[in-house]
Amino acid sequence: MDGSTVATRYWHRTGDGRVQCDVCPRACRLHEGQRGFCFVRMRQDDAVVLTTYGRSSGYCIDPIEKKPLNHFLPGSAVLSFGTAGCNLGCRFCQNWDISKSRETDTLAGEATPAAIARAAARLGCRSVAFTYNDPVIFLEYAMDVADACHQAGVKAVAVTAGYMCAEPRAEFFRQIDAANVDLKGFTGEFYRRTCLACLDPVLETLLYLRHETGVWLEITNLLIPGLNDSDAEIDAMTRWVTGQLGPDVPVHFTAFHPDFKMSDRPPTPPETLARARRIALDNGLRHAYTGNVHDPAGQSTRCHGCGEVLIERDWYQLGAWRLTGDGRCVNCDTPLAGVFDGPPGTWGPRRLPVRIANQLLRPLSSTTITDRSDF
Repeated sequence: MDGSTVATRYWHRTGDGRVQCDVCPRACRLHEGQRGFCFVRMRQDDAVVLTTYGRSSGYCIDPIEKKPLNHFLPGSAVLSFGTAGCNLGCRFCQNWDISKSRETDTLAGEATPAAIARAAARLGCRSVAFTYNDPVIFLEYAMDVADACHQAGVKAVAVTAGYMCAEPRAEFFRQIDAANVDLKGFTGEFYRRTCLACLDPVLETLLYLRHETGVWLEITNLLIPGLNDSDAEIDAMTRWVTGQLGPDVPVHFTAFHPDFKMSDRPPTPPETLARARRIALDNGLRHAYTGNVHDPAGQSTRCHGCGEVLIERDWYQLGAWRLTGDGRCVNCDTPLAGVFDGPPGTWGPRRLPVRIANQLLRPLSSTTITDRSDF
């Protein structure tokens, strides 16, 4: 095996001579040399291997709010990276050049888990995020990076669609401190027709995270005009979140923009996001946000006890901060659900690509964050 190919253990032999990958519900059955739907897990020498270990499509320092995580170390910097491939087939994918890549030679960055952890610590990042494509498909690499980060005092964040099987899910999330799960819609038909996947395993992941782990959880719902943005679907989804996960799980309603195989569909109107947020709040959610639009009121955090603005946000820029060091409202002392560690960070809306190679850390450029979604 070469340096980017490692053995995996979530697979089994079938009775017809094939080998089945057991990482996600897709359950790809492979002949020798054949790759799974995700493209990066392949049968080699009568086993399933990961072909992108230690390789990345690039590294960037982002604000943690871009993941999006609004209640996890607000204002802090996060070192973000992804690889290639995906185990879903979303027709609207906004990172399709990475997640749908079938050319692993385009993975320019190579770094060991220890090198990534050292880089994050030296660059002042409080966490490392597995993002841009789903870490489920490169979980062996992600878990090793998370372990190295924890040894360096850096936290690990997963941005994921949550489409995975129970056993690898448990092992993976034992290494994760915070997760944003992309709940793409709330009907089986939407998942089947638009994502080439199933809804139930995603709901199982959400329930597992909320009730069986200490992972801080937030949810993103990208609203696509005419597909998953009806009042009835938003109502059903937010009632389920409130009832099954609890009122403190933040939900981010984000705007779709035409891309990949849905370039003919219009962008999401800001009014749709505001409407979804109102439905969520009416259904008992304490923290519902809008994203990919300019909406300070819909992006700021309020105290559910007295209504005070606790964290003022404009895009990824923080303004007023009215929390105690341990995350309580300064006005009424009501605790705010989340992970807070003293005063907010000061990273702001910057986006800083970096190159990581052994001990070298070299900034590539410094730009302002756009409204492009992470996943």
